[in-house]
Amino acid sequence: MRVFLTGATGFIGSRVLRELLDAGHEVIGLTRSASGAKVLADAGASAHFGTLEDPAGLAKGAENADAVIHTAFDHDFSNFVANCEKDRRVIAALGSILKESDRPLLITSGVGIGDPGNGEPAREDVFDAHHFNPRIASELAGQEQLAAGVNLGVVRLPQVHDTVRQGMISPYIDMAREKGVVAYVDRGANRWAAGHVEDVAKLYVLALDRAEPGARYHAVAEEGIAVRDIAETVAIGLGLPAVSLSKEEAEGHFGWFAMFATADIKASSALTRQKLSWLPTGPSLLGDLRDRDYSATQV
Repeated sequence: MRVFLTGATGFIGSRVLRELLDAGHEVIGLTRSASGAKVLADAGASAHFGTLEDPAGLAKGAENADAVIHTAFDHDFSNFVANCEKDRRVIAALGSILKESDRPLLITSGVGIGDPGNGEPAREDVFDAHHFNPRIASELAGQEQLAAGVNLGVVRLPQVHDTVRQGMISPYIDMAREKGVVAYVDRGANRWAAGHVEDVAKLYVLALDRAEPGARYHAVAEEGIAVRDIAETVAIGLGLPAVSLSKEEAEGHFGWFAMFATADIKASSALTRQKLSWLPTGPSLLGDLRDRDYSATQV
């Protein structure tokens, strides 16, 4: 297939690009720069120039594609709500090109939106339309496109990691470095699901091949790692103390990150594994955090 891939030079998308090419697909990668176009050409893909701020121009990349995988996202989490609304507009623009066809559109969301609300791990067959995570905008946009006749599926992400980046933990590390302590809330018993980036990339391609309208997949290798264990591992890497804060103290300490610091984001991938025969084999989150170079500048 000819696949239009947004985020093709990004952390996850660059791995998806390689998986697609290795599987024999032709890839049109979204980029905003000449340097990005060269990276794509060197990999064996063609480039479509566009930005998330111009959904209509971005959607033109989908016009001659057999399928679209949307991994691009503005990861300025201090402006998270606005960036989620921007993603909603992009999904609507992509869907307008693909509606009433069999051409699949895979979008990206977060595993917490599958939270059943009873303390159990999030599941693929649950959709909490009122979830606190602003990323719900992406799935609501996806629901609208599905209703309009788009063959749309969702890949929900946990903390996606390697030894360089670790999802929301990367800004958490930057914050800890700035504050001089690695903080967690109360006992730090809340848990975050995780998946290695190489396993996540493979999942996107498996989901594309299945092309099931309305399907939701969880790219989860580890159902949940206690935030205290994450904090203590990061503390060793940074050479800083790990400290417990009360919920009242957390808001002042974490600012915009407080809603994530206190969130319990554990998730199952049982249905995903069953449907796609997906078997994650990558390193663990704590293993990658132990092997991380804490002296290096975050990319």
